[in-house]
Amino acid sequence: MSGQSDPGFTPTGTIAATKDRRRVVFATVVGTTVEWYDFFIYATAVGLVFGQLFFAPLGANSALIAFATVGVSFLFRPLGAFLAGHFGDKLGRKVVLMWTLILMGAATALIGVLPTYEAIGITAPILLVLLRILQGISAGGEWGGAVLMAVEHAPKKKRGIFGASPQIGVPLGLLLASGVMAIMTAIAPGDQFLIWGWRVPFLLSVVLILVGYYVRRKVEESPVFAELAERKEEAKMPIVQLFKKHLLLVIIAAFVFAGNNAVGYMTTGGYIQGYATNPEGALAMERGPVLWAVTGSAVTWLISTLVAGWVCDRIGRRNTYIAGWIMQLVGVFTLFPLVNTGDVGLLFAGLAILTIGLGFTYGPQAALYTELFPASIRFSGVSISYAIGAIAGGAFAPTIATAIVQATGSTEAVTWYLAGMTVLGLIATLLLRDRSGIPLGPDHEAEQSVSPIYGLAKA
Repeated sequence: MSGQSDPGFTPTGTIAATKDRRRVVFATVVGTTVEWYDFFIYATAVGLVFGQLFFAPLGANSALIAFATVGVSFLFRPLGAFLAGHFGDKLGRKVVLMWTLILMGAATALIGVLPTYEAIGITAPILLVLLRILQGISAGGEWGGAVLMAVEHAPKKKRGIFGASPQIGVPLGLLLASGVMAIMTAIAPGDQFLIWGWRVPFLLSVVLILVGYYVRRKVEESPVFAELAERKEEAKMPIVQLFKKHLLLVIIAAFVFAGNNAVGYMTTGGYIQGYATNPEGALAMERGPVLWAVTGSAVTWLISTLVAGWVCDRIGRRNTYIAGWIMQLVGVFTLFPLVNTGDVGLLFAGLAILTIGLGFTYGPQAALYTELFPASIRFSGVSISYAIGAIAGGAFAPTIATAIVQATGSTEAVTWYLAGMTVLGLIATLLLRDRSGIPLGPDHEAEQSVSPIYGLAKA
């Protein structure tokens, strides 16, 4: 029964067992959590220690330079997306996910043993940036494979909630990264944190990678790709086909994510942590309470992401996004007034309000992206759209925010910058038709290739 339209069917036509689907969900959650823990532990450390240990000797702009290294990794996400998209559409989703996990873990663990500027001079920040680049390549390839494994295994009417499983890996990764860092500030307070405490969360990555690798090994390949492989219909040059036929769609989809990502990187990029705890800043708050506030906001983000996945299965991806952009805009305008009070409870409140909107503009993304692109080039489409959106959105959001505050002495312009990115995401969403429930299998390539962009008949 190779003609089934619901990817809940395997290539041989049997309905995928519930336990197999649960295993896929569990594996995507664990794997993406580990990946994003690794990615975010760097951003958290930038705001807390890297500026002092690796970049301080570079002068007065050391904080700006340190945050720029967060963005540098995004410039290499497209490379990871191109590689992962090419091999994911030719060799399968599973093999790519295994390699991205290993690459991310190795880079993170090596950061944990890296000598500081005081020990080896300029070589230290150079090596740090190189390892951050490897993290960026891995992150660029990870997301597309994870969401396709989740959504292509899902029943047609539950793609949103299944797709939210890899999405919650982001707030879970943030929760884990901030939580571990907060614990280490208690175990190794003051100078001890700068001497050795910050290294422990990076070295912990080795254990997490082993767990993630074991879990992902147990997962079956995506039924959509398995059917493509069985028919020998894998795309020969998927990236060439993607840009030839769907370039405008890639750009619009990228801006949908950019609107979410720029705002999200106020926390995941380490900006709020660094802004609130900067000893020379206006707030100069203690590290531990700020990290616990960020950890708490990761919980509200996780919950809202799951709820958004459930909601978008009922009212559609587009309607859920529109509601999310409105909520995100509210969060943007309340964030800094609450943070600037210097009260840790109000800081948490500002982040919690913000993350509700973030969840609703992130939870439906996996299902939305999967339903936008034809099966044979889907890995390339979702990965490259995501990577471009990350560059346009979060790549340099912390750097831009730091530069704005340095230039104006106020966070008011940062608020308008984030509001502008939110509106941009809303506009991009309004340009797309809702394709909830569209058949995902290779029998429906013609239907999948009809452009979802309003005003275009074909891609």
